[in-house]
Amino acid sequence: MKRKYFGTDGIRGRVGEGKITPEFVMRLGWAAGRVLGNGRGSKVLIGKDTRISGYLLESALEAGLVAAGVDIHLLGPMPTPGIAYLTRTLHAQAGIVISASHNPHCDNGIKFFSSEGKKLPDEVELAIERELDKPMTTVESEQLGKAYRVGDAAGRYIEFCKSTIPWTMSFKGMKIVVDCAHGATYHIAPHVFREVGAEVVAIGAEPDGLNINAGVGSTHIETLQKEVLKQQADLGIALDGDGDRLIMVDANGSVLDGDDILYIIACSRLRRGILNGGVVGTKMTNFGLEHALNEHGIELVRTDVGDRYILERLQLERWSLGGEPSGHIICLDRTTTGDGIISALQVLAEINKSGRKLHELRDGYQKFPQITRNVKLGNVPATELMAAESVQQAVAAAEDALAGSGRVLLRPSGTEPLIRVTVEGPDDGQVQNLSQQIVDALDLLVSAPAANSRRTVSI
Repeated sequence: MKRKYFGTDGIRGRVGEGKITPEFVMRLGWAAGRVLGNGRGSKVLIGKDTRISGYLLESALEAGLVAAGVDIHLLGPMPTPGIAYLTRTLHAQAGIVISASHNPHCDNGIKFFSSEGKKLPDEVELAIERELDKPMTTVESEQLGKAYRVGDAAGRYIEFCKSTIPWTMSFKGMKIVVDCAHGATYHIAPHVFREVGAEVVAIGAEPDGLNINAGVGSTHIETLQKEVLKQQADLGIALDGDGDRLIMVDANGSVLDGDDILYIIACSRLRRGILNGGVVGTKMTNFGLEHALNEHGIELVRTDVGDRYILERLQLERWSLGGEPSGHIICLDRTTTGDGIISALQVLAEINKSGRKLHELRDGYQKFPQITRNVKLGNVPATELMAAESVQQAVAAAEDALAGSGRVLLRPSGTEPLIRVTVEGPDDGQVQNLSQQIVDALDLLVSAPAANSRRTVSI
């Protein structure tokens, strides 16, 4: 069945519009309580990032869950992976995250974790959607849920992060710049890295409700690059607004994306005999990474874009490592979801064990030129645009030009009204030209009904 409300990563949108309204979110809380709760005494955790709208949505969720007879435990600002961890260890029936990840402050979203700290299966999301379409009712007064606050949530998660590397390992003498994106890790990430011995310079750690991801974090890596060079640091760590993405910067200011980090962790585990199978990537994973891993005898398989699909494939293969270029890295032998802090600790541990610098750990991986351009949708659905004859002809021409030495991928964004056009190949100039030709074909179709309704952005 097609999902009516849930996207690839929960429910997300602009605050006050569509599904991100107090009325809808209250009903969502009620529906989730009906499906995920198991009678009186059910426990659901709620955490959020630092957006000002988090107060609004938290209250609405609280009202809906309590009306369904579910107790709630409020975590306050907490990274998404921290909420997944606490859902497991506090034996809750579910965890709810209020966040729009790397989006600006005017957006927000709701996503869920199961009692195991994993994304909800499709059938559970569909069950919640069925409840959403029913009239909302309230349990009897003696069955109403209660609300509690978890006062030591941050401390619990800090200790868990540190436990993913040997307790004897120290990073004393290492200087690190940590960019928290003015998001949910602002009061956690600097403490983690300081407590394992590193000298930490924290930036993006002063949230005001409106500045999350604004010019900082994993989507604005230039801020971290400048600070690493200014501080003459050994490396930099950039997280996103909810802490599940990681991008790194070496001492020279060069950027390491999720593919680079995945390569480093995979090779580290291979050398130490703990890789446990191959690596799961996505359709966006650079072809150069696949080639480099194969050179080491490591198999790479691809899934659709999204960490939920990576996790599903890891469980199917019984492997432990996967990720995507955006910085979602899943170390399934450490935790159940993408975690920027824990992924960074795995890289730091390899630096400590090998005695090599961050840029040296990339040796053996040559990235293919790849460009992704975003085409903003107008009034025409993404599926219709991508199926148009002129677009298909542009795609076929690009694939013929690459002659099997690269890839072309068109996909609708799961979180924004965009079509993402990705072209990858051995020659940068050719990649640029071919991607522009496809974007031009899409732009002509988008602009036809409304000349001012489209905009393209390169990332």
